Parts: sequence; C-alpha cells; structure tokens
Amino acid sequence: MRDRLGGKGAGLAEMTNLGLPVPPGFTISSEMCIDFVRTGTFPVGLRESVGAAFDRMGNLASMAGRRFGDPENPLLVSVRSGARQSMPGMMDTILNLGLNDATVDGLAMRTGNARTAWDCYRRFISMFGSVVLDMKALSRDEIDPFDELLDRAKEEAGVTEDSELDVPALRKLVAASKALVLARTGQPFPADPHDQLWAAIEAVFRSWNTPRAVAYRQYYRMSDDWGTAVNVQAMVFGNSGSDSGTGVVFSRDSVSGRKGLFGDFFENGQGEDVVAGKRTAPSIDSLREAFPVVYEELHALTTKLELHYRDMQDIEFTIEHGRLFVLQTRSGKRTGFAAARIAVEMVEEGMISPEEAIMRLDPESLDQFMSPLFDPEAKRRGIREGRLLAKGLPAGPGAASGQIVFFADEAEKRRRAGHQVVLARHETSPDDIHGMKASEGFLTAFGGMSSHAALVARQMGKVAIVGCSSLSFDYGARTMKVSTPEGSRTFHDGEWISLDGFTGEVIEGQLETYDSEVVRVLVRGDLAGDASQDFRWFAKIMDWADEFRRLGVRANADQPDQAQAAVQLGGQGIGLCRTEHMFFGPGKIEAMQRMILADNEVDRREALGALLPLQQADFRGIFEAMAGRPVTIRTLDPPLHEFLPHDEEGVEELSRALEIDAEKIRSRIDALSESNPMLGHRGCRLGISYPEITEMQARAILEAACDVVESGGNAAPEIMIPLVGSARELELQAGLVRKLADETIARRGVRLSYLVGTMIEVPRGALTAGEIAPAAEFFSFGTNDLTQTTFGLSRDDVPKVLESYLDQKIFSVDPFVSIDRPGVGRLMRIAVEDGRASRPGLKIGICGEHGGDPESVEFCEELGLDYVSCSPFRIPVARLAAAQAAIRARQ
Repeated sequence: MRDRLGGKGAGLAEMTNLGLPVPPGFTISSEMCIDFVRTGTFPVGLRESVGAAFDRMGNLASMAGRRFGDPENPLLVSVRSGARQSMPGMMDTILNLGLNDATVDGLAMRTGNARTAWDCYRRFISMFGSVVLDMKALSRDEIDPFDELLDRAKEEAGVTEDSELDVPALRKLVAASKALVLARTGQPFPADPHDQLWAAIEAVFRSWNTPRAVAYRQYYRMSDDWGTAVNVQAMVFGNSGSDSGTGVVFSRDSVSGRKGLFGDFFENGQGEDVVAGKRTAPSIDSLREAFPVVYEELHALTTKLELHYRDMQDIEFTIEHGRLFVLQTRSGKRTGFAAARIAVEMVEEGMISPEEAIMRLDPESLDQFMSPLFDPEAKRRGIREGRLLAKGLPAGPGAASGQIVFFADEAEKRRRAGHQVVLARHETSPDDIHGMKASEGFLTAFGGMSSHAALVARQMGKVAIVGCSSLSFDYGARTMKVSTPEGSRTFHDGEWISLDGFTGEVIEGQLETYDSEVVRVLVRGDLAGDASQDFRWFAKIMDWADEFRRLGVRANADQPDQAQAAVQLGGQGIGLCRTEHMFFGPGKIEAMQRMILADNEVDRREALGALLPLQQADFRGIFEAMAGRPVTIRTLDPPLHEFLPHDEEGVEELSRALEIDAEKIRSRIDALSESNPMLGHRGCRLGISYPEITEMQARAILEAACDVVESGGNAAPEIMIPLVGSARELELQAGLVRKLADETIARRGVRLSYLVGTMIEVPRGALTAGEIAPAAEFFSFGTNDLTQTTFGLSRDDVPKVLESYLDQKIFSVDPFVSIDRPGVGRLMRIAVEDGRASRPGLKIGICGEHGGDPESVEFCEELGLDYVSCSPFRIPVARLAAAQAAIRARQ
C-alpha cells in the first residue's frame, strides 16, 4: 500500500505486523494531501477520523492512559511526511508536538525527568517555528535563528554540547524561543495541542510543493500527482539521559556495499540530531560499547528486516531508558558501487534472483563505474607538498575538483556559466538541492553518514565528504577556515579544492584524475579483471543484463579508438558514425575547405579526390576495430558554412594556407549563409545538390570495407542518408550509393554485404515512412533533430526556456534528455508501423543521445526497435536499461 500510505507509513504498518517494537500511530493517506493541495482545505471527515485514531491510541496498553492534550499525562506525537518513494529531507517533520506550558510539566512528572521535558519543549518550538511558521534564516548569510539562540544559551552556560544544558538554562531558552516567535510573527506561540497538530499536518501537506521538493521530483522524474502521506506517531524519547539515544543503522555499508551494521548513533539525543547533519554523530560502533545488549537486539532486528524485505535496509531507531524502538525502515540509498555489490551478493546468498537484482538497480548509477578517480601520484604529490587540508567522513565515492561556492544559488549560476564547483557549507539542507545537483561534490563541517548531504550524494552519484570538523565558515565574508595543528588557513569563494570521496580527504587545488578500474580493465587493458573487485560486481551485472535484454546496444562513435572502447564496453556495433567529425583532423580540413570554395564540379571533384584516401583510412580503422559488427555511417550532414572560418583573422589565415584570394572566401561565406542553417542546405539536400560529395563518401566507405575483407577481416557497412523527408530524396541518394557499391564490389572481387538506409529525423519523414521504406533497408531515428523539428525548439536554446517550462509543468522533463512520447514518440510509432507495413522486417534503431536514457530505452523496447545507440561510455547504462525494459514487457 505504498501508493496510499507512502513508504514510511507502509514500513511502519509492516513492522507492526511483524511484531517489532514500533511506537503506535496512524497514517493520513496521500489522497488527503492531493485533495488539500487542490482545494486548500482539509477533506470532509478528516478531523473526525484523526480524533477517532487518537482515541484508539489512548486505549492501547502501551500508552498507559496517555491522552493527546492532557496536561497531567500528555501524549506527544511526531508528525512526519512520507511519499511513496523516498525523498530524504525534501519534506517536513515535527517532533514533540503537543507540548505547552502545562503539558511540559505533565511530561516531567510522568517521566521523572524535567530536563528531558524541557529539552523536548525547546526542540519542538524550534522545529515548529522553522517548519510551520516558516521562521528560517532571513538570508543565506544567516544561521538558523533558533540555532543562534541555542548557541547563545550554551555560551552563557559555559557548555559545548546541547545535552549539557540544565533545566534553568532550558527554561530560559524556551522563553527566548517563544519571544522570538512573537517578534517574528506578531502572534504568540500556539499553546493548544490540537491547533499545533492541524497546523503541522497542513505544513506537511504544503511541503509537497515546496521548491526543493519540486526540484527533487524533477531531478528524479517523480510525479507531482502522488502527494505525501502524513504519519502521526507517539513519541519516544532518546534524549532521556545517558541510558537513551537515537540513531540510523544500515544493514550493509551504503558506500561500499559490505555486509554488516553501519550508521550513526547519538547518546541522549533525538532523531533530527542525526539526520539534520548539524552535529557529527559517532559511528554505530559506539552503540555496541554503550549498550551491548541493545546492539545485539538491533543486529537481530536489522537482519530480520533485511530478510523480510530482501533488500538492504535503512532503519531509524530510538532507545528510551534502555528499551529499543524502531521508527522507520526503508530500502537504503546507496552508491552505484554498493548497489552492484549488494545485488550480486544477495543473489549469491539466495535472497533474490538475478532478474530481481537487475530490476533493483538504477541504470544511471553505473556511470559511477565509469567515472574518473584521482591520479595516485598527483594526490601523493599534493599531500607531500602540504596541500592535504582536512579529513572527514567519505559519504559519496569518487573524485571531484571544483571552485568553492558557499550557496546553492551561486553553484547553479556558475555551473550554467561552465564552471566546476564544490558546494561547501556547515551542513546542507533540502533547500540546497538545486545547488547540489549543479556541483561536482559537497563538503560539510557537520553531519554523519546518514546526514542530508550523505544521502543526497549517494542518490545523485555525487562525491561527498561530511563531518569535516576542522572546517568553519563565514558566509558573510564568503570564506572557509581550515584549522590544522600548524594553525589555520582561510580559503575564499572561487578557490579550487579537490575531494576524495573514498578516503574523505580534502586537498587544496585541482588534482589530475585517472580512469576507474572498470575503464582500466575494459578500455585501457592495463588491469586484469580478476584483480579488481569493482570489475567483478560490474561484470556480473552486465552478464545478467545481456541474458535478459532483447534490444541490441550500439555506440555513437567516429574514430577507431572510440569504436574499440565501444566494443570493450559491450557495444554490438556502431549506430552512428558522423563523417563530418573526420574532416576536422590535421590535413583534412584544408581539403574540405578547398572543395567548398571550388567554382565548379571539376574543381570540387579534385578536392574530394584528396579527401578520399583520408576518409578511406578512417573507415578502415573503424571497420577493423568493429571486427564484422555493423557500422552505420551517416553521409555528410551539417551545412557547408560550418567548415569555413567565422572571423576576419580566420579568413586571412585560410587565404594564405590555400593561396586563394580572401575576397573570394568572403564572397563564398556570404553565399553559403542562411537564416536558419539547421533547417537549410544540409543532410541529403547537400548530396542532391552536389552528388559528388555522396559519391566520394560512399566510395571511401566501400573501398575501406573491401580492404578489410581482402586482408582476412570482416566488415558490415550500413550507409545512412540523413534528413530525408520524402521518398524521392532517398531514392536519388540510395540509387547513387547502390550503383557505386555494385561497381566497387565487382571491381574488387570480394564478397561484401552492405545496407543503405536513412535517418528519420524530420516529421515528414516519419509521416511518410511507408513511402520511404521501399528504398530503405533500415531506419534510424535521429531523435535529437526529430525533437528539434517537432517542437520547433533548438536544443542549444532549450535551457533558456526549460526552467520556466518545468516550473509551470509545460514540460515534465527536458525533451532532449528523454523522448517526448505524446509528440516525438507518436511520430516514431507511426514510422515504425508504416515502415514495417510497407517493408516487413525493416531494421529500425535509434541513434540520438536519447539512446542512453533509460526511460527512452524502455520506449524503444515498447516500439519493438532492434537496437539503441548511445555514446560509448553510456553503453553499460543502455544495456541495463534494455534488460529492465525487456523484463517489464514480459511481466
């Protein structure tokens, strides 16, 4: 019932059914949230239902007659959000709700601990003020106003820890907090527990649409229509003294995937102390030392939950006077490395099947196996030079270098300007989500392995170091101070630092990186596969993925080294080789420019004759690297003006190099200029205007293929004509290619199979696919251009409109990242159905960068395409996504 109860509510209900020690409570379903968001009022009957639920709670034996709002024996509750998919820190929580000047004394009487009661009261006012009354810092340069009061109270009391404040100090802090509420809001702090409750429920409902929650859903492509459930649960008190505490425990290490208990534990604290990241928690090992019996009970409980859910668990717990309570369980966030290891080991342990393992993995997380790491010698050199600044907890693996920024908005702004940034703060909060997305990594002074920064890093696949206690920040001055045994150093906004997410080390400056172990094994070949545990997990996942998937996976590659990398990463061919990329190499661009500047066909053919052997050599290298796998080569696509200089200095330089009058070059540039070149003289239109260009390229492809076959190899060229919008365009170009191919194969006397097909990348091409198919042996969707021409929106210009379009829900996702199914997808479906109706068995693939997007891959499976093609280092992502799509299609 996750859809109705949310992940948290479903987990609480399930743990209750399992007989685990869960404090009683009830869940307000997500439908109530959506109804409230739509109408702005609570649904009819909700208040009565909540009142009845409180009556049932009060009648439970475990509640010992406690009643919500009763000044003598008060029932305090937490009010917590819970969407169907975990959104850590994005929505709101209030603890200790129900306290006022009367119930605080009742709580003190019932527990026999006045300090606990008043500590809960100051915490409640702080959380209610921040969440419900929106009393956050007035600017990003300020600290939280309630944190400021707490720091002042500790300073006045001469203590360093929250738990050291005595009852008089806490009473004074409560009074100061209530005075702050009155000063900021003009209203006294609400004293009626029922008013507090409904204000908190409303705040949780409204938190579904806070900017941070919306940004999070956009990033992870989660629906705005889900809403959040609200969990109201009886409080237990981890801040009840030295025999109490709170913590978060993982059943396996969320960074490495290693089996065992990992997490954080605070003695004499409440849950927010752990997850808010404002204090650095000791590791879970401190629980074993302080509460050995409870530790063993927690270990058994964690094992039971992992076996029950058959997945790694993230469990929140509280100890009150030596008694263990479980407050939440959910599938734990983990790095890509950990996810792969956990999946493989759970299959080996007999807990799940390979199919289940495949379905649990996020294809995007495989990018972590491809990501660079710091060059070991460069890092050692930096440390020898005294550039090791600090060490914290390694919460997100990998290597990241960037310029320090202290504010999320600034991180986003600089990323848009093309800079690499590292977001450095006391601690991150959900409000920072957009800046975290824009950063290479995060660095925080506070927080443990279950803090906000740590959870987000593992989910986003970002590098993170948290709990780096030697750091302090002056947000107003935009500086970071690092305290070391030798003294302190100050770093300013914009200075470079490097984060090692495996060791937790922070190093001054920008460090060189090196390839991951998987890249070293598969691409560079300088590491044996059996010498790398990372490669073992990765290879096993890829083997299973290949067993389940139906779609072929090819690469977009233009050079032999790219082709070789594609093969090593599991590519089954090349789905797009862009010939124009070959013209920009040394000694090639000049011949291309001479051809463009030619006055007549004779001179053009002469220039093309110089290009022929250069292109032939390139194609030969690619065919050799692919060893008989299909290679789809697109004939010249961009407009010719792109190959000529765009400034006066370039014109003069080209004039000298080619010994051609500069005025003639300028005249030719003017003649080639177009108002909208991407919709102008390009693609097949060039080949129709200048058939000698297509002829030269086809000859280079076919001669190279014959060379490879003659030398004992195999080649499978597929020649693709771009930008076709009518059958006649393809008939002319394909006829030229086939005539030349037959002549070449006969002259060379070799056995060579080849195909001629087209890209479907303009709407008319899709709509007339049935007419085009008889002249095509394959279709390949060029979804980049098909998206541009369908939307009438340039891919280069989409960032200018994307933010407002996403905010106003015109787009749910960038259409250049994931295929727009109602529009672009509908055109694709028409082309597939009409094309295959006209030519049964027509081979169809996709070569736009959508081919590496998991949701787009699933759509390609739904359409029945034969393959997807993406950049070489996205091949593992596409392989896993294709396997998941095939499994879903069978379910």
